[in-house]
Amino acid sequence: MATDTQTIDASGEKLGRLASAIATKLMGKDRVDFARNEVADVTVMVENASQLNISDKKLDTKEYDSHSGYPGGRKVETAREVVEKKGYSELIRRAVRGMLPKNKLQDPTMKNLVIKE
Repeated sequence: MATDTQTIDASGEKLGRLASAIATKLMGKDRVDFARNEVADVTVMVENASQLNISDKKLDTKEYDSHSGYPGGRKVETAREVVEKKGYSELIRRAVRGMLPKNKLQDPTMKNLVIKE
Protein backbone atom coordinates (compact mmCIF):
# COMPACT_ATOMS: atom_id res chain seq x y z
CA MET A 1 0.00 0.00 0.00
CA ALA A 2 1.42 3.39 -1.00
CA THR A 3 1.93 6.11 1.56
CA ASP A 4 -0.75 8.79 1.43
CA THR A 5 0.71 12.33 1.54
CA GLN A 6 -1.45 15.17 2.77
CA THR A 7 -0.34 18.80 2.61
CA ILE A 8 -1.52 21.48 5.02
CA ASP A 9 -0.88 25.21 4.60
CA ALA A 10 -0.19 26.80 8.01
CA SER A 11 -0.31 30.44 6.90
CA GLY A 12 -2.85 32.38 8.97
CA GLU A 13 -3.85 29.35 11.08
CA LYS A 14 -4.01 29.27 14.88
CA LEU A 15 -1.52 26.90 16.49
CA GLY A 16 -3.96 24.73 18.46
CA ARG A 17 -6.49 24.26 15.66
CA LEU A 18 -3.72 23.43 13.21
CA ALA A 19 -2.13 20.96 15.63
CA SER A 20 -5.39 19.12 16.31
CA ALA A 21 -6.07 18.80 12.56
CA ILE A 22 -2.55 17.43 12.02
CA ALA A 23 -2.87 14.99 14.94
CA THR A 24 -6.16 13.66 13.58
CA LYS A 25 -4.61 13.04 10.16
CA LEU A 26 -1.46 11.45 11.64
CA MET A 27 -3.51 9.01 13.73
CA GLY A 28 -5.54 8.15 10.63
CA LYS A 29 -8.87 8.92 12.28
CA ASP A 30 -10.18 10.47 9.06
CA ARG A 31 -9.49 7.30 7.06
CA VAL A 32 -11.69 4.29 6.39
CA ASP A 33 -8.95 1.83 7.34
CA PHE A 34 -8.38 3.38 10.81
CA ALA A 35 -6.85 0.99 13.32
CA ARG A 36 -6.11 2.14 16.85
CA ASN A 37 -3.15 -0.23 17.25
CA GLU A 38 -1.26 0.68 14.05
CA VAL A 39 0.60 3.70 12.76
CA ALA A 40 -1.42 5.17 9.90
CA ASP A 41 0.14 4.94 6.46
CA VAL A 42 0.03 8.70 5.93
CA THR A 43 2.60 11.49 5.74
CA VAL A 44 1.50 15.00 6.70
CA MET A 45 3.47 17.89 5.19
CA VAL A 46 3.01 21.32 6.77
CA GLU A 47 4.04 24.31 4.69
CA ASN A 48 4.57 27.97 5.66
CA ALA A 49 5.10 27.22 9.36
CA SER A 50 6.65 30.64 9.95
CA GLN A 51 3.40 32.34 8.89
CA LEU A 52 1.38 30.97 11.84
CA ASN A 53 -1.17 33.32 13.36
CA ILE A 54 0.25 33.44 16.89
CA SER A 55 -0.04 36.50 19.12
CA ASP A 56 2.81 38.21 20.96
CA LYS A 57 1.06 37.54 24.26
CA LYS A 58 0.95 33.79 23.48
CA LEU A 59 4.66 33.81 22.58
CA ASP A 60 5.52 35.42 25.93
CA THR A 61 3.15 33.51 28.23
CA LYS A 62 3.18 29.97 26.77
CA GLU A 63 5.76 27.96 28.71
CA TYR A 64 7.30 24.56 28.03
CA ASP A 65 8.55 22.61 31.08
CA SER A 66 11.14 19.89 31.24
CA HIS A 67 12.77 18.21 34.22
CA SER A 68 16.08 16.39 34.44
CA GLY A 69 14.97 14.23 37.36
CA TYR A 70 17.43 15.82 39.75
CA PRO A 71 16.49 18.24 42.55
CA GLY A 72 16.22 21.73 41.09
CA GLY A 73 16.36 20.29 37.57
CA ARG A 74 13.27 22.04 36.22
CA LYS A 75 13.81 24.02 33.04
CA VAL A 76 11.21 26.42 31.68
CA GLU A 77 11.35 28.15 28.32
CA THR A 78 8.77 30.39 26.69
CA ALA A 79 7.41 29.92 23.20
CA ARG A 80 9.43 32.93 22.03
CA GLU A 81 12.66 31.27 23.22
CA VAL A 82 11.72 28.05 21.41
CA VAL A 83 11.07 30.00 18.19
CA GLU A 84 14.41 31.81 18.48
CA LYS A 85 16.33 28.56 19.06
CA LYS A 86 14.53 26.09 16.79
CA GLY A 87 11.94 28.00 14.74
CA TYR A 88 8.17 27.82 14.40
CA SER A 89 8.31 24.21 13.28
CA GLU A 90 9.27 23.18 16.82
CA LEU A 91 6.12 24.87 18.21
CA ILE A 92 3.98 22.84 15.82
CA ARG A 93 5.91 19.66 16.60
CA ARG A 94 5.44 20.07 20.37
CA ALA A 95 1.74 20.91 20.03
CA VAL A 96 1.07 17.88 17.82
CA ARG A 97 3.05 15.54 20.11
CA GLY A 98 0.90 16.67 23.04
CA MET A 99 -2.27 15.77 21.13
CA LEU A 100 -1.21 12.24 20.19
CA PRO A 101 -1.94 9.26 22.46
CA LYS A 102 0.79 8.61 25.04
CA ASN A 103 1.76 5.10 23.92
CA LYS A 104 4.37 3.17 21.91
CA LEU A 105 3.02 4.55 18.64
CA GLN A 106 3.71 8.21 19.51
CA ASP A 107 7.33 8.30 18.28
CA PRO A 108 6.73 6.32 15.06
CA THR A 109 3.71 8.50 14.32
CA MET A 110 5.71 11.72 14.78
CA LYS A 111 8.19 10.50 12.14
CA ASN A 112 5.37 10.88 9.58
CA LEU A 113 5.23 14.65 10.19
CA VAL A 114 7.26 16.89 7.86
CA ILE A 115 7.32 20.63 8.57
CA LYS A 116 8.72 23.29 6.25
CA GLU A 117 9.29 26.86 7.37
